Amino acid sequence: MSVTVEKLEKSMAKLTIEVSAEDFDKAINKVYLKQRARINVPGFRKGKAPRKLIEQMYGTGVFLEDAINDTINSTYPEAAQGCEISNEISSNPDIELVQAEAGKPLIYTATVAVKPPVGLGKYKGVEVEKTDVTVSDEEVDAELAAEQEKNASYNEITDRPVADGDKINLNFEGFVDGVAFEGGKGEDYPLTIGSGSFIPGFEEQLVGAEIGKEIEVNVTFPENYQSAELAGKPAVFKCTVLKITEKVLPELNDEFADDVSEFSTLEEYKADIRKNLEVKKEEKARTEKENKVIDAIIADSEIEIPEPMLKAQQEQIVDEFAQRLQSQGLNIDQYFSYIGGSREKMMEEVKDQADKRIRTRLVLEEIVKAENIVATDEDFEVELGKLAEAYGTDLDTIKKIFEGREKDRMMEDIAVQKAVSFVADNAVEK
Repeated sequence: MSVTVEKLEKSMAKLTIEVSAEDFDKAINKVYLKQRARINVPGFRKGKAPRKLIEQMYGTGVFLEDAINDTINSTYPEAAQGCEISNEISSNPDIELVQAEAGKPLIYTATVAVKPPVGLGKYKGVEVEKTDVTVSDEEVDAELAAEQEKNASYNEITDRPVADGDKINLNFEGFVDGVAFEGGKGEDYPLTIGSGSFIPGFEEQLVGAEIGKEIEVNVTFPENYQSAELAGKPAVFKCTVLKITEKVLPELNDEFADDVSEFSTLEEYKADIRKNLEVKKEEKARTEKENKVIDAIIADSEIEIPEPMLKAQQEQIVDEFAQRLQSQGLNIDQYFSYIGGSREKMMEEVKDQADKRIRTRLVLEEIVKAENIVATDEDFEVELGKLAEAYGTDLDTIKKIFEGREKDRMMEDIAVQKAVSFVADNAVEK
């Protein structure tokens, strides 16, 4: 196999790939061996007719199309990876046949997008707005309140009516125009008053209800309600409260701190909460700073992204979304059916995201080159250690996965992440 590369305008390139006549004939024969059992030839049992006889009967191209497809699918990845622009190819190939005849070399072209030139703007000393990382007393109190809620207990109440915040169990049945509707009935149904779980106005009208006494709750279904038959219609629910439980929050004192933390006093616990909030805010501020700096660099840089490169990135984002759905046991086609969408529509929706992702990577790769940033073997070991810990496996197993080209990709990613840190460290916060 031979490969020649021709640079084209607008960050495109054409690979001309030639597969020897001998290898192409092997591909044709492979298709023949796979398909001969399905072809009827008088005088021969299925699968026993010679290739030349089948080609005489059905034409010399009977196995050609499949052989072409198989050959291109098997040779293009090797050709792309081994050519002089292997690290620059940024799109799927647009394949065109040049020559495809039995007894002759198979010749085809693959037109691809390559990484465009980057007119890198200012990347050192970029001015960005400083993010406040101060932790207020109110934020500490909010964390304490959340911990109180986690440790709340519930006491059954029998001597008062329903109050806001109570957990109740009730029977209910809904009617529209005096007729009960499907799905409008519940028995011993658990509900927290104030949770917003029911139609607006429903829970509020249960405040003051007494155990065992039926009350009527009047509501109107929202105009955008999921059931079209009920949307916008007034309804009456006949409700009976069966049980009331009251939330009891633990008192904020040293005993509480000792129960929920490693600290023996409330003040120590609050100090630890503040410290953790400060760390989180600083991490968030660092990420925001990095994003602001990169956005500024992109805005000051000149990049003309070829359309096939953009399309390939859009497809990748959609495929990543499909994989996330699949990990949750969902199918992307079912998802599109549910939301009334399509792959084409999602491709258009993620276009700006794809554009941003490409520009971010390109400017960072350019900074890596400009500043001679390199990833070391120590950096590589650290990243492998993180992966081993995340996946609960040993380092040697991870190392076997990240060999060859996979290691090269990780080293490139590490260098790019170092570039992110470099521009952030060299930014000026106002």
